Amino acid sequence: MRFNFLPKKKKNEENSVTADIEAVTEELLSEPVQEEESGETEAAETFNADEYADEKDGFFARLKSSISKTKNAITERIDGVFQSFKTIDDDLYDELEEVLIMADIGANTAAFILDELKQKAKAEKIKEPSELKEALKVIISDILKGTNSEINLSGSPAVIVVIGVNGVGKTTSIGKMAAMYKAQGKKVLLAAADTFRAAAIDQLEIWAERAGVDIVKHMEGSDPSSVVFDAIASAKAKGADLVICDTAGRLHNKKPLMEELKKVARVVERESGNSEFESLLVLDGSTGQNALIQAREFAAVSRITGVILTKLDGTAKGGVIIPLAKEQNIGVKFIGIGEKIDDLRPFNPSQFAEALFSDE
Repeated sequence: MRFNFLPKKKKNEENSVTADIEAVTEELLSEPVQEEESGETEAAETFNADEYADEKDGFFARLKSSISKTKNAITERIDGVFQSFKTIDDDLYDELEEVLIMADIGANTAAFILDELKQKAKAEKIKEPSELKEALKVIISDILKGTNSEINLSGSPAVIVVIGVNGVGKTTSIGKMAAMYKAQGKKVLLAAADTFRAAAIDQLEIWAERAGVDIVKHMEGSDPSSVVFDAIASAKAKGADLVICDTAGRLHNKKPLMEELKKVARVVERESGNSEFESLLVLDGSTGQNALIQAREFAAVSRITGVILTKLDGTAKGGVIIPLAKEQNIGVKFIGIGEKIDDLRPFNPSQFAEALFSDE
């Protein structure tokens, strides 16, 4: 952002004003550089596609480890409820509902799960409280599988637009996606359409270098839609398979920014010829129900095809993934379970439910 309207001042005073403006701008609207850098430099610099592919076999174990706090918040407390009752009655269901609500599943989804569980217990003649756990696992798995978690990469090139508020790991997720798809043999190009500040462009350029992919960028303050236009044109010329577009961090109630996002969407649709391109909302899994609120508000004003749920490692609030599917009917497409460059993976509903309810 430029501040040309400021009157001329003495050098020291001008530096002071500029510093104050930059500080406020960074605090309110920037995605912190530290968040994008921390803990990932070494892993990114030594990134190897073969190692990435080989490590997939151990991903389930890593998934279980990464969501251990969410597992403790849900399944271990559920086990405690089941162990406290010798028979299945209303008191058991009441305590179970409370556990689900406290685990960031929320009142509405918790009530739905309990209704389904009661019906299932009656239909299958379940008598022992311990037998309810498997039934509960099936219900939650079915909720997660009820939304589309498949990523749409149709089009030449395919396009993914990534949106969200600041600080949720948006730029980091883009870099990790780029590395993942490159490891799969795809030719990837990044579009630095977050032109609000130069640091955002620089961050994405660092990630492009780490992932070993091309990037299209303009000067700070440029029209974001023009960056996307040039990126798609470059992708066509170079035969790239996928364009991933960064966008400025924004709140759903900032109308000018939301209009800017709609303009970007129109350019993508027109230039790629694909009206079904992916528009992914990045949410911080550690914020629990706040992530659900963000999803609801963004979906009301923008086209959202799926969610990237980050920071699931180290949080007990990952249960929010369930109401995202049930209440918002938004499929989680990727989950972030760590800081390494290969710790962003496509979401597998059955695998997640299995890890959540695993006895190991």
